[in-house]
Amino acid sequence: MKNDFIMTYSQKKPAGAAKPDQYNEYRAQLAVDWLVKGNIDKYNFYKNTRPKFTALQLFELSNLLEYWVDDNKNVAEVEQISKQLLDDLRKKIHDDTFSRTGILLEVNAVANARLGHVDIAMKNIKASGEYATFRNLSYFRNTKANYLNRYGIILSAAGQHQRALDTLSMAVGNAISTPKTIATLKEVFQKVKGNSADVDKYITALQDESYKKIYKEVEKAWITVTKPAPDVTLTDINGKAVKLSDYRGQIVVIDFWSTVCKPCVAAFPAFQRLVNFYKEEPFRLFVLNEGEDAATVKPYMEKNGYKLNVLFDNNEAIFKALNALGTPQKFVIDANGNINQTSIGYSGSDDKEFYKLKAMVELTKARSSEKTSAVKSKSK
Repeated sequence: MKNDFIMTYSQKKPAGAAKPDQYNEYRAQLAVDWLVKGNIDKYNFYKNTRPKFTALQLFELSNLLEYWVDDNKNVAEVEQISKQLLDDLRKKIHDDTFSRTGILLEVNAVANARLGHVDIAMKNIKASGEYATFRNLSYFRNTKANYLNRYGIILSAAGQHQRALDTLSMAVGNAISTPKTIATLKEVFQKVKGNSADVDKYITALQDESYKKIYKEVEKAWITVTKPAPDVTLTDINGKAVKLSDYRGQIVVIDFWSTVCKPCVAAFPAFQRLVNFYKEEPFRLFVLNEGEDAATVKPYMEKNGYKLNVLFDNNEAIFKALNALGTPQKFVIDANGNINQTSIGYSGSDDKEFYKLKAMVELTKARSSEKTSAVKSKSK
């Protein structure tokens, strides 16, 4: 009844000159909100009112469809919704500022592959290649890694199992990968080899190779002249004053971020993985928020399930003291409170971000140990 009323009202009371897009925005957001809640019927109801999605709304819709198809959920509905959106985008109905056409082509391709429509899947994954430039940018989370995983799924569905295995192995061996890549690789390995006896050993070898490459890259970026971390007062998410010197004796990673910075939050799953990896060691990771407050950040962290330690950089004190260049930017502080490493931007995938951070921490530990040994030798 409520939906009928809204529909009738919006038709009888079209947007006036003062607010020409008010009803479109209302219907578009209702469509997005219902799909996020998993109510596909309600989404279709509001989608049939022909709303024009903004760039952010289209981004949210495509993100949700990605999660569904990658998890093999609601596949038939994903195929239908992505096809409708692609048809609309060809007619330039929606705002595609964030180049979601390429993502929707990938999503539709995987959905068709899972539904057994291999020819359509191959056609659409090939068409998505027109958006390769955007795919290769390390801005949104796992853009290229997701593509390679989806391509592997489609190749395997087409019976090209060896080619799928080669594609996925290349992805893992170069850290253009996620846990989903590993899961797909295991399935394809079974099809190629006829058993899964050596799959874990095979994957571990690829991951070790990838980590070694990244460690060498991190080693080249080591800053030989140390500088002490500024000991300014920060505030945690509960309003408590915190100083980095409180954690002297531990390795500390700090990262500047904000909720509206896509590459910043793209790295958070890797941060959480790093925190879990070093939970038994003297290690801390803090995400230092710039320009926002607890009222904005706390609900954001809770909504997304992030368990990271948040600090607020009051008046950009530490940002300015470090001459930071922007967000995201990471600094690694050794146990003596000195900085030898910094890294700007997001690495592009969950695995690469984790390996890079792990390499930075391990290199800091190794160099600190070398210094300690050198001091002991001199004192003898």
